[in-house]
Amino acid sequence: MPKMSLSVRIDPNSGFCFGVIYAIQMAEDLLDEQGYLYCLGDIVHNDEEVQRLEARGLRIICHERLAELRNEAVLIRAHGEPPATYQMAMENNLTLIDASCPVVLKLQNRIKSSYDKKEKIFIYGKHGHAEVLGLLGQTSGNAVVFENLDELLGHELPENITLYSQTTKSTNSFYNIKNQLEGRGYQVNANDTICRQVSNRDKDLRRFAAQFDQIVFVSGTKSSNGKVLYQVCLETNPQTHFISNVAEIQPEWFGPGQSVGICGATSTPMWLMEQVRDRLLAL
Repeated sequence: MPKMSLSVRIDPNSGFCFGVIYAIQMAEDLLDEQGYLYCLGDIVHNDEEVQRLEARGLRIICHERLAELRNEAVLIRAHGEPPATYQMAMENNLTLIDASCPVVLKLQNRIKSSYDKKEKIFIYGKHGHAEVLGLLGQTSGNAVVFENLDELLGHELPENITLYSQTTKSTNSFYNIKNQLEGRGYQVNANDTICRQVSNRDKDLRRFAAQFDQIVFVSGTKSSNGKVLYQVCLETNPQTHFISNVAEIQPEWFGPGQSVGICGATSTPMWLMEQVRDRLLAL
């Protein structure tokens, strides 16, 4: 087969956000020191990166397993944890290495303070997501989590609503929900706690995706932020292909001499995007 001769570029703004960089750096330093490290939940929503770190000695555990551990060090990932996790760690003599993202910690504190003031708290986020469970824990499980406006309107709503959001949600959707509620006569105290490093990617990504014949979007399937950013790419450039690893690339997507942009989620490692680039250049 003749060579495709694709021209390929990686989006310089894609890849790990600072919260993930910080957590992985901490994990790598500790793995170098002690050869193994327990981590509560996937350190990042990217299977390829998790496998790389597991090969270096990272041991991913769930909360049930955490309850059985004694006298060990355990890493808390960037998504953060509810207060119950810290309580259990104290009881079981566990050392928590806290790599919670500063943006998430600030949000946890704000929700806790709203809860202490007896406000009715509603959190725009994904049910069961690690970050959301940490936020819910600040309210002893009393806040209401919802994924879209229809679900929210299915609840009996108070006149005064305190609105928060998971840090990786779309700012447009958040403000749309706020405006819709106000249009229905509710008083909304909206706390925009969306991470700017994530929300600014929306604009950067639109600019990037518009420049190429084809876009390859690289992300783990568990990444909430990956789902949002993939949609952004797809809206801008219908020739956008979602993959989680190099094996999923299909040569028939591309035509000879086409330009291809590679981008990814805040949980997509640069080394993985580089692998994708090398594979495309070899077509």
